[in-house]
Amino acid sequence: MAKRKVHRRARKILGEEPVALVWCGLNRDIPKPPKDVHRAAGKGRLKPGHHWMVVTGMILGCAVFIPWMLLDMFGQWLDRVMDPRTRRRPAPAPDPAPRFADADNPGADDQEQSRDAASSGPDGLFDGDWNLAAGQLLLRWYGHSPNRKRLVLLTGDRVCVAASRGRRLSPTKADDFGIVAEFPHHEARVQGTPGTHTFLLAFPDGSWLRIGNLTRGADADAFLRTVSA
Repeated sequence: MAKRKVHRRARKILGEEPVALVWCGLNRDIPKPPKDVHRAAGKGRLKPGHHWMVVTGMILGCAVFIPWMLLDMFGQWLDRVMDPRTRRRPAPAPDPAPRFADADNPGADDQEQSRDAASSGPDGLFDGDWNLAAGQLLLRWYGHSPNRKRLVLLTGDRVCVAASRGRRLSPTKADDFGIVAEFPHHEARVQGTPGTHTFLLAFPDGSWLRIGNLTRGADADAFLRTVSA
């Protein structure tokens, strides 16, 4: 459950007491959008950032693993070369004929594949249309903050999304977050999804964004009860 400093900060940035709030995040990676759509939205980042300690660990791991892997591959190759019983393997079968894009709309296939990947299944990330409200919000999601966590706040007439600028965040204690997106109730509504611990942020144009990874505890329970009422 969020500490008092989180609620104090929420009251300060909202100018009023929130009806409900919860720390949450995207429940899936953002699929790759069409290049022209991504470019038009400012080519913002589509992945969360990593704390410097994680990056350092990855670099050190690569420095140890890659030389070991190369030595192992060289050893296997040397064994094959020195073994007189080694026989030439048959050539692999040719790849099937490539599928060509629609000549009238070269980007049509990319857009359809992106739409299908985003909206397929019961845990689809969004409706799949990058040009609608949910898609445009998603294109700028990590541009506001590289951190995975977002604080969604409800008031009597607004839905607000807040984030911390830092890469590292303690959701229960954070007090440096600010509002990065705000919608009056006639522009966005929150719909609870009972039993899935997720909710939808739905827009009047028919688009929607599924948000999950809710921080467990009283805040999440109260939030889901509020939006499901």
